[in-house]
Amino acid sequence: MKSLMQNGKNVLELLRLLQKIGYPFAVVYRWFLFYQTPTVIHLFHTFSGLALAAFNFGSQLYHSVVCVLIQFLMLRLMGRTVTAILSSFTFQMLYLLAGYYYTATEEYDIKWTMPHCVLTLKLIGLAFDYYDGGKEPSKLSAEQKASALRSVPSLLEVCGFSYFYGGFLVGPQFTLRSYQRLVARELTDCPGKVPNSVVPAMKRFALGFLCLVIYAIFSPHYPDSYYLTDEYEAQPFWYRCVFILLWGKIILYKYVSCWVIEGVCILTGLGYNGVVDGKHQWDACANMKVWLFETTPLFGGTIASFNINTNAWAARHVFKRLKFLGNKTLSHVATLFFLSIWHGLHSGYILCFSMEFFIITVERQAQALVKDSPVLTKLANSPLYPLIYVVQQFIHWLFMGYPLVAFCIFSYDKWLKVYSSVYFCGHLFFLAAYLIMPYLRKALVPKKEGREKKQE
Repeated sequence: MKSLMQNGKNVLELLRLLQKIGYPFAVVYRWFLFYQTPTVIHLFHTFSGLALAAFNFGSQLYHSVVCVLIQFLMLRLMGRTVTAILSSFTFQMLYLLAGYYYTATEEYDIKWTMPHCVLTLKLIGLAFDYYDGGKEPSKLSAEQKASALRSVPSLLEVCGFSYFYGGFLVGPQFTLRSYQRLVARELTDCPGKVPNSVVPAMKRFALGFLCLVIYAIFSPHYPDSYYLTDEYEAQPFWYRCVFILLWGKIILYKYVSCWVIEGVCILTGLGYNGVVDGKHQWDACANMKVWLFETTPLFGGTIASFNINTNAWAARHVFKRLKFLGNKTLSHVATLFFLSIWHGLHSGYILCFSMEFFIITVERQAQALVKDSPVLTKLANSPLYPLIYVVQQFIHWLFMGYPLVAFCIFSYDKWLKVYSSVYFCGHLFFLAAYLIMPYLRKALVPKKEGREKKQE
């Protein structure tokens, strides 16, 4: 138990260290390198990222170097072809999965695969963006146009992009086109000048630090290891469920604090996102919508607020690229399967993402039912809504923590033990909701609408 708790502390300490190291690099860039040539800036970003990799993983940094070099060669030798995309996707994912296989343990360990999973998405995305650059603009979506590469990037550009200290170790995801705009001094509220981003960066840092404090204070009271103790199994059923609820909320602050402290990207200018309603926006690299995360009573709302850039990457390069399947559900399942194996080879990841799909499916059916039912719509807009909101939040966080058990305690024997101790209540709740939903629709939705549609 102590070793597991110590391991969690080590994870937190490393994440804190990684983010702190990035700020000095960003300051050096602003003060001394902002007006330097692209070559100098690329070299700085490359060697600063390599220094972080060497400091944390020693000689194992060669894994990232190999993948970056091979990706560059594939771009150069294969060009803008489907073969290049398939080769890039296959090589990068197989390399990552091999890394997971050969370094896997039953605990969450800090090793070279942690930043490498971030790099894998970057390099696969690079292949897609280069391929899109060869298409007619009329055949591209707005987001594809924004990230498409019209010319082949140099090796130095690819290295600077890959090792940029603001995203190499823990993200966020961003495109090479955004990186090129950063180096060209385009990502600033003052064209050609150092961005006025110190205050926005410090605000984001302060918010992230607050989340970090919350996690540091409460996480010792809700350790993952407690699930596997006899004491947990001896607790009443209601206590075990409430523990899952509170644990799920607290455990996510570890990731929230890490992703919110993306002030490094804001400080350099990479986070600049144009002007909205006369105000300069610095959320291009935002990986969390904290207010939405804290207030939404919906599972979909939490997912939309969490790990935004990775989800956007998966939507852009997996979900939307599977349009040829002609089935959104199938594309959704394939995307979640990709994300599960991208996280690792443990069964808990697959279970977690399969639960996410099932929960979101039921939630969407419930939302449609409330929208189509006059009775439920009236109830949702009544003075009773505050009470309904509290009940929603309880259900939301109870069953938000439920799939996270498998995600964080990812070995089959461990998560099976925990779910057995709560009688698989999450699985049964959503299965029952899914089965009963058609009957509720028949009872609560007026048949008049259906008749009118048939007459039309």
